[in-house]
Amino acid sequence: MFCYLDNSATTQPRRDVIAAMEHAMADAFFNPAALYAPGLNADREMDKARDAIANHLGPCQVTFTSGGTEANNLAILGHLRTCRGQGRVIHSAIEHPAVLEACRHAGTLGYEVVQMPVLTDGTTDLAAMERLLTADTRLVAVMQVNNETGAIQPLDEIIALRNRICPDALLHVDGVQGFLRVPARLSADGINTYALSAHKLHGPKGIGALAIAAGTRLLPISFGGGQEKGLRHGTPNTPGIAGLQQAVEGYPVKHAMRERKLRLLQRLQDGIPEISVNGPPADNLAACDHILNVSFPPVRSETMLHALEERQVYVGLGSACSSRKNTVSHVLKAMNVPTQIASCAIRFSLSPDTTQGEVDYAAKCCIDSYQQHKRFTRR
Repeated sequence: MFCYLDNSATTQPRRDVIAAMEHAMADAFFNPAALYAPGLNADREMDKARDAIANHLGPCQVTFTSGGTEANNLAILGHLRTCRGQGRVIHSAIEHPAVLEACRHAGTLGYEVVQMPVLTDGTTDLAAMERLLTADTRLVAVMQVNNETGAIQPLDEIIALRNRICPDALLHVDGVQGFLRVPARLSADGINTYALSAHKLHGPKGIGALAIAAGTRLLPISFGGGQEKGLRHGTPNTPGIAGLQQAVEGYPVKHAMRERKLRLLQRLQDGIPEISVNGPPADNLAACDHILNVSFPPVRSETMLHALEERQVYVGLGSACSSRKNTVSHVLKAMNVPTQIASCAIRFSLSPDTTQGEVDYAAKCCIDSYQQHKRFTRR
């Protein structure tokens, strides 16, 4: 059985998404900046895609990007360009590399960059955050759902702290793993900017968006022909935008991902009592529906991944952007997961299409592979 459980890395584009993109390439291929009717129609189709996104986030400006990485960079560096190179930039310790590296770059621009710790379940340490926030904080970056553990961050409490201590600081949320799966709303006194990516939602790669709350000012970080209201330059990727729109509009409101995830965990615990969950308890409200991070000591992550691959079960180790670096996950390190446990971690990430049969098959393969390989693992 083919069993794909690495949907946090990327998802399979739906057929209706592919059809929408094919139409945009074959029939509606016109440049939306053109003044003749087909070009104006292409521009109107882009606005429909903006509306589809805003319908889920509240009134906001939607700027199309090449994906979540560019959206995160545009929010962080675009905001800091409006400041004067002084003050504090705060990010959580478990951010995606796109946010971590953008914040580190801010340090070269004169900002004091501070990392917020997390609790052992992977959620933001609010007491530490309160101590770290200062009146001169310019930006706070906290992801909505962690891409490795599925921990949902306490954004309401974070917003309250920001509003009390540094109300002028921009709050940027990386929503790549949360959009359409965990509610979010933008506002001047709430989330100011929010990044999303199509290929995490059964859309195409190479297209994403940054949602910007009313009253939030950003400056561009690239330069060109003035597209996207002067904020993101270059001819728009209209096929990608069409695919993103279809992915958003077609994402199922009802699904069984939490049920499937809990079933997978139960099967694993029944067969391998030695496993441990990295992140919030799987049935906790702080745990998202679609991500489960489990360690299989003493079998190392790579060993288990390739053993499962032999049986056509595909899983992840952590962020797909850094999984080939052979280092222990910075997320699990931040959670104080012991190295011997973190080095045995596997991420299962489900989609609305994941079936009960796939979950049961994956659990059986994990149990079989574990029993086979634990005997040959040095302790």
